[in-house]
Amino acid sequence: MEGGNQVGEKMSREKLRRANLPPVQANIDKLEKVINEGNRYGAQQMYKSLSARYVSAQRYSEALDLLHSGACLQLKHGEVICGSELAVMFVDALVKGKFPCDKEILDRIQKIYKLFPQIPLPSNFDVGDDVQQLNEAIGEAKTRLQCCSSFLKAAIKWSAEFGDQKNGDPQLHTMLAEYIYSESPEVVVTRVAKRSPICGRLLCQEKHPRRTAFDDMAKVSYHFVRGNNVEKFATNLVNFMSKCYPGEDDIAIARAVLIHKLCANEEKLLLHGRYLSLGNLQDANSLMDELRKQVQSQEIDFPVSDLIQFINLLLLTLEKETLALFSAVRMKYNDSIDRDPAFNELLEDIADKFYGVQRRNPFQDMFGDMLKVWLCLGSQISD
Repeated sequence: MEGGNQVGEKMSREKLRRANLPPVQANIDKLEKVINEGNRYGAQQMYKSLSARYVSAQRYSEALDLLHSGACLQLKHGEVICGSELAVMFVDALVKGKFPCDKEILDRIQKIYKLFPQIPLPSNFDVGDDVQQLNEAIGEAKTRLQCCSSFLKAAIKWSAEFGDQKNGDPQLHTMLAEYIYSESPEVVVTRVAKRSPICGRLLCQEKHPRRTAFDDMAKVSYHFVRGNNVEKFATNLVNFMSKCYPGEDDIAIARAVLIHKLCANEEKLLLHGRYLSLGNLQDANSLMDELRKQVQSQEIDFPVSDLIQFINLLLLTLEKETLALFSAVRMKYNDSIDRDPAFNELLEDIADKFYGVQRRNPFQDMFGDMLKVWLCLGSQISD
């Protein structure tokens, strides 16, 4: 009887807590006025506390309305950190309310995403310009990138849990890939360092601009291959090729194609129950075709090198599913592959996914060699 009373009291408290909260539109209007009057940080605390109350009362739809409004308003006023904080809380409310991944919610996420600022860094920077000013602009770009990435990564995780794409919704992956590329300051640093090595060293401060830019393109490729727009992928890649150092545009192509082929094969293996779907991915051959089409339309020379020959042969070889041929092609172009440490890593993964060749453990090899020496010494001693 006592237990029943406790349950009844708890339910009464829940009803009272829900009844004490006004309709959310009243709070939305009030906080919009606070922001427009300039008190954006005060409004931020109110958004956080009020949304927590709606979530606690399990009024999740109203919490979403409040957080969505707050995130959009803060971003419109240039408050990236505040806006992204509310945007992440919006996704957290989706998870707590167990909202399914559908078009309506994706549209609301896209509306927030489009309000994240995209401010191009200066591309005509010269030795006489203010290096400190450019460094500040780069720092702001990194902040924007970190904030938007946190929001979209949370959204991808939610869509993977509550949608039918186990690696997250392709539309969200495409958004993240686009923003990483558009806001990545390292691409601009690469261009500055290319034109002025002295300024490049000042800007990079012990970083290697060329390698960092390629690492950022690897992140872009990772999300584009899980996205749903091979044309945008090719467009960003062609744009990046124009910013590379002379003779490195083929490396950018090779990295993108290897990642694309690896992930496209994971989708095919799903048919045999071995891997989760990565969505409606285009094959790496489609990416190469789109690259050539865009390069031709812009009257740009497509790179001609041993590395590009290797990529073309590799794509043909992987269709044959013959390990001996794969190994032979890899050995023939070993010098080209060694131009970038990432290539051997990707090829090891491809050998595993396509042919079941497990990676060799360097520690096992080392202990195996030591064991052979001990056995050899032991036999000599016994003799």
